[in-house]
Amino acid sequence: MKEGGRKQGAVSPCAACKLLRRRCSPDCVFAPYFPADEPQKFANVHRVFGASNVNKMLQDLPVHQRNDAVSSIVYEANARVRDPVYGCVGAISSLQQQIDVLQTQLAVAQAEVVHLRFRQFASMPNQTATNLLEDASPPSKLISSQTKSIFSMEMVVDQSNMGESLWSC
Repeated sequence: MKEGGRKQGAVSPCAACKLLRRRCSPDCVFAPYFPADEPQKFANVHRVFGASNVNKMLQDLPVHQRNDAVSSIVYEANARVRDPVYGCVGAISSLQQQIDVLQTQLAVAQAEVVHLRFRQFASMPNQTATNLLEDASPPSKLISSQTKSIFSMEMVVDQSNMGESLWSC
């Protein structure tokens, strides 16, 4: 019969105690966070931080914060195994670069939409354009905000020297 993942009468060592080849005591600080069925989890943590350092970190924390700390330690250790130089910072930097590229693409696409709407508006017969402007309320705010956005977006498109659509890449 098992109690809390350990056999009654015999103590099943956690992943940390298995790796360290030591007896797993009932008050083992690693046991709740590094179960025996996830040995690689502790192996990476041990390789990057060392068992003694992780033990000290966990002992210094209140019990209710240890689970979050172990999650962070495991994440950083796995990141360091993948990228020994930058670890999590490399992953964050890469994601930030992707965000910057996507924001730029979004701004160019929005500018292109405004530019196309401006061209469509300019090609309308004068009577239709006048009717559209008269139906809008309030007309002065609509015209001024559209004009500002059109010219500011037009500058973005012109500055990027894009004669064709961004989507044709």
